[in-house]
Amino acid sequence: MLIYILKFSACLFIFMAFYKLFLERENMHQLKRFYLLLALVLSITFPLITFTQFVEPITITQNFSNAQQITIEHEAIEQTSLWDYLPQLLWTIYGIGVLIFGLKFVLNLNVIFKKIHRNPKLKAHRYINVLLSDEVTPHTFFNYIFLNKYKYESQQIPQEVFIHEQTHAEQKHSLDILFIELLQILFWFNPLLYFIKRDIKLNHEFLADKAVLLNGIQPSQYQQLLLAFSSNAAEPQLANAINYSSIKKRFTLMKTRTSKRAVWIKSLLILPLLSVLIYGFSTKEVLKKEVHSELVQQKATKAEIEEYNKLAKKYNAVDIEERIIKKKDLERLETIYRKMTLVQRAKAQPFPECNQTQNYSREEDNKKFSEANYYYKGERITFEKANELLDKNN
Repeated sequence: MLIYILKFSACLFIFMAFYKLFLERENMHQLKRFYLLLALVLSITFPLITFTQFVEPITITQNFSNAQQITIEHEAIEQTSLWDYLPQLLWTIYGIGVLIFGLKFVLNLNVIFKKIHRNPKLKAHRYINVLLSDEVTPHTFFNYIFLNKYKYESQQIPQEVFIHEQTHAEQKHSLDILFIELLQILFWFNPLLYFIKRDIKLNHEFLADKAVLLNGIQPSQYQQLLLAFSSNAAEPQLANAINYSSIKKRFTLMKTRTSKRAVWIKSLLILPLLSVLIYGFSTKEVLKKEVHSELVQQKATKAEIEEYNKLAKKYNAVDIEERIIKKKDLERLETIYRKMTLVQRAKAQPFPECNQTQNYSREEDNKKFSEANYYYKGERITFEKANELLDKNN
């Protein structure tokens, strides 16, 4: 989880840095809106993407032997420290944060719904004007436009303000705000979300300003209206409102002209950015291709199989009760049989069973004869004396 949070934050930071460097001061507000929302979505999804690469497994030759494997087991001593409780503590803190910010979100929604239900409303085309007795800055939530009742009834609200707020409603800017608010509940600890939320809301104001100017309003006249209706009061969390702190940037952007060529170039710059981020923040997984057996045996050669079949056939032809296998033949049979694959064993002669193994090792024979007891004319004699007597008789 920690790695995901770090990747999400780093990815979002790079998106925002690109926005500040190349897009923020340009008069291309629809593209900027799309970019900021896409930055949030991709920052969430890129760390979740996994690219799987299949590689050929390394073949390890397993030679079977009669050597006994000794496994030494060390008794684990479990020790409990404060670090063992750290994950639980962090999850508890995270859960409390989600609960607090979720409750705050619900309360903000409740405030808006109370304003809608407790105050008079007038429908104007596709929009609903909610008339408040409080001295408020005009603001919008979906199709609801909140206005001061006295100023509305006395017709002190200019048409430019209505166009501005109706643009917020028409372009569904409230959806963007709800989306970022929900993300803030899940990632309440990430300060980058607060900065990108500010940029999203400011870009909404750019879009509304542009819509007003496209209706033939003079920039200087509109700027005076903004100064008259702007306020330093706390901005509604879930609504779009005219705010004094953003006036200077909005005045600057009204005078900015961005050519179509610049729009295309900066749009194309986003593509390599996406490529770098998806490669850098996705997960790479390397998997070995599946093999049919866990142990890869050394394969017996054709000559070895022929040798094995010849020996096995020879001894299998003798009845098992009378079968005696020479020691060197038995060792050779076992060596070749161990090297065979399962398929080779299935096609080969059955491994010959035996009751006795004939040992023709001269050294072992001499050892057996030397340990025997020898007698001559009723007296026990040595092995060497017995050999001398045998030589004389021969």
